[in-house]
Amino acid sequence: MRIWIDADACPKVIKEILFRAAERVGVITTLVANQPMSLPPSPFIRAIRVAPGFDVADHEILKRLAPGDLVITADIPLAAEVIARDGHALNPRGQVYTKENIRECLNMRDFMETLRSSGVETGGPQALGPRDRQAFANALDGLLATVSNPSARGA
Repeated sequence: MRIWIDADACPKVIKEILFRAAERVGVITTLVANQPMSLPPSPFIRAIRVAPGFDVADHEILKRLAPGDLVITADIPLAAEVIARDGHALNPRGQVYTKENIRECLNMRDFMETLRSSGVETGGPQALGPRDRQAFANALDGLLATVSNPSARGA
């Protein structure tokens, strides 16, 4: 298993949690972004810089994704593709995207986009707070334990 980070929009505090997890568990963690990134020295943490453009980082992640890999993203269409390819997806607020909830997430995203395009002011997401960081860390730990221990999945 590898961890892929849709890094352009990933909050710094979430990256720091991921860097610590990569070291603790010994899992290759790759940030994919269209801008330069600062990384801690580690044999487990890597970066791929892609050209600027719409969904370029998403396409790079999907090109390299293997079944069982984990993708960290707030991009719901990317998460849906990851799930369809038997990967795992987690957003920076700690929501695990699954086969059971991804359709609902896509529908809500599309609904909000329709509202915004018709002129309704929907506001953006609230700032990432301590509860979000804790929810992310807990969800990440749960996924890492499940993925690295097949008996925990019921296999």
